[in-house]
Amino acid sequence: MVDILHRVGIKSSVDDVYKALSTRDGVAGWWTADTRGESKVGENLKLRFTTGGVDIGGFDIKVLELDPAKRVVWQVADGPEDWVGSRISFDLKQEGEHAIVLFKHQGWKEPSESMHHCSTKWGTFMMSLKSLVETGKGTPSPDDIKIDNWN
Repeated sequence: MVDILHRVGIKSSVDDVYKALSTRDGVAGWWTADTRGESKVGENLKLRFTTGGVDIGGFDIKVLELDPAKRVVWQVADGPEDWVGSRISFDLKQEGEHAIVLFKHQGWKEPSESMHHCSTKWGTFMMSLKSLVETGKGTPSPDDIKIDNWN
């Protein structure tokens, strides 16, 4: 198994970053504007993505852990085959004036071309999270950075 890993420093408190990761409105502010469902342990968030007004797919993620100001963990319950069953986690720690986010998307079966794409996209969404928390405005889908013909 292989993982996607990112480390991002956000000039903020871990409490503010946690709010952006642990609430439906928070996730909608940095990942995809079309986020539905409940961000509660055991519940699912439904995320849909569009480009040019066209639905290009999405995911259902089950919320596994919500540890205030420390950790958020999701498991992909539905979506692209290579995502289903994988886990997405955000570990938080405070270092001075920066909240550090240690991101991990684990459980990929192999380093496929899709995984390469997703690694880059996760990087852009981590920058969107940083922007949302630091400035109040992220770049969630459909306003995200397009990196190729997949999105």
